[in-house]
Amino acid sequence: MFKNLIVYRIGEGWQPDATQLADKLAKEPFLACAPTQPLAVGWAPPRDIEHAPLVEVIDGHWLLKLKREQRLLPSSVVQERIDELAEQIEAQTGRKPGKKAKKDLKEQATHELLPRAFTKTSATRVWIAPEQRLLFVDAGSASRADEVVTLLIQAADGLSLQLVQTAESPAACMAAWLLDGVTPEGFQIERECELKGSDEQKPVVRYARHPLDIDEVRAHLTSGKMPTRLALSWNERVAFTLTEGFAIKKISFLDLAFEGKPEASGDEAFDADAALATGELGRLIPALIEGLGGEHDFAAAGTTPAPAALSTEPLAEEAAPW
Repeated sequence: MFKNLIVYRIGEGWQPDATQLADKLAKEPFLACAPTQPLAVGWAPPRDIEHAPLVEVIDGHWLLKLKREQRLLPSSVVQERIDELAEQIEAQTGRKPGKKAKKDLKEQATHELLPRAFTKTSATRVWIAPEQRLLFVDAGSASRADEVVTLLIQAADGLSLQLVQTAESPAACMAAWLLDGVTPEGFQIERECELKGSDEQKPVVRYARHPLDIDEVRAHLTSGKMPTRLALSWNERVAFTLTEGFAIKKISFLDLAFEGKPEASGDEAFDADAALATGELGRLIPALIEGLGGEHDFAAAGTTPAPAALSTEPLAEEAAPW
């Protein structure tokens, strides 16, 4: 269900009201791209059923979905059309178009080609845990998460969000776990990690499907390389990869998480999958934050974190639609 999660703390000023939020989101619904529209973004029912609620509430957890459709227009195709138009102008006037004229030609070419362009549709899921005052975006990149957070803050009155930052550096904690083999209670090191050096060459070492409790890994750590990603599992129920920026990636649910769960189909499957994911991850993530020293207290430190929607941390692959 969830593939990647970026975690935000909800500010104290927001009063949770699912019905009110759904009404606000309904003012910005997803509408497919018009023929000459390059991008369409809007809120859609999480169940993918027309006219279903825009905010699904399951076991106290809220689920939302931001949908986007983009027309794919390769720059090479646009340039080819610009060249054709430029040649026509030169043949008619005897002069090559200047810089300003070429800018106009680019707009003309794009306008002509957009109706024939293929479209790509994707969706980004949002999970809100009102009781924990946490919000999660199922995104694999900071830019995609920022897009969702920005639109959500605009829609929801009084909502403020900050990226969750832990008291201890995830990279430093992951290095310690790899060096001494001791992890927070319930967590186990799996068989993938990435180590990166801090010198000018920034060497990178990656291990995949490989034991990590070996001298070679410890030697890399003692030489100055730091973990940027580490595969972990929690209570034999959830497997995931933790990054140095406290992003949670490659989430998968293990067999133990499904024990005793009745099989469901159709619309009931959505409820069952959502309950499973929010239930397991709703326990895992607070435990992980605690294992990283707890949440950083900016007020006590006398500092102010950057607004969530201005995050610039580079994260990798995009999340698949749910």
